[in-house]
Amino acid sequence: MKFFVFTIFPHFFDCFKETGIVARGIEKGLVSVEAINLRDYAKDKHKTVDDVVYGGGPGMLLKPEPIFEAYDDLKRKGHNPYVLITEPWGRRFNQEFAKELSEKEEVLIICGRYEGVDERVKSIVDEEVSIGDFILSGGEPAALVIMDSVIRLIPGVVGDENSLRVDSFSDGLIGYPNYTRPAEYKGMKVPEILRSGDHKKIALWRRWKQIEYTYKKRP
Repeated sequence: MKFFVFTIFPHFFDCFKETGIVARGIEKGLVSVEAINLRDYAKDKHKTVDDVVYGGGPGMLLKPEPIFEAYDDLKRKGHNPYVLITEPWGRRFNQEFAKELSEKEEVLIICGRYEGVDERVKSIVDEEVSIGDFILSGGEPAALVIMDSVIRLIPGVVGDENSLRVDSFSDGLIGYPNYTRPAEYKGMKVPEILRSGDHKKIALWRRWKQIEYTYKKRP
């Protein structure tokens, strides 16, 4: 699976590509992440990517030309990505959305900045996407969240794929509580059933906790 990100801060994604399961997925050749600098597609000598808003108003807006030039360059190279743009009013990102995206071959995320992007850019966008009802300084953190969630769903990226089946929201329920050694710490004990060795009872206990936690925390 290929991810492309249009951004004016490509170095924002360097650490992301070098860390954890994302790095392992890249190393295995299962996923690639390419951050494309929109300034490389600005035509003027100052590499300008923003301008004032028509009609007046505060802040600056990302210009359409660099975004369209970068997109056309991708198309010329034979790519045909599913295009997302980060917008606070977009479709709310969740596990179901992540599963949908994990089945795509190529995804492009356009990261807004300042007051957003020129509205004409939306002509190449398939979906607007939001990670929540709050405002960020740019779309880059949202792009990281989206890619991290999707990449771990790509077969072979996560070492133990059984862990995906018990993830919160994988089947409509949230996760169950987990414990590790020591068996008792500061007077708090690991539930006896988890130390019983009876895997059928443990599975039933965990399922019940998922139902109980979902009812209490995400009814």
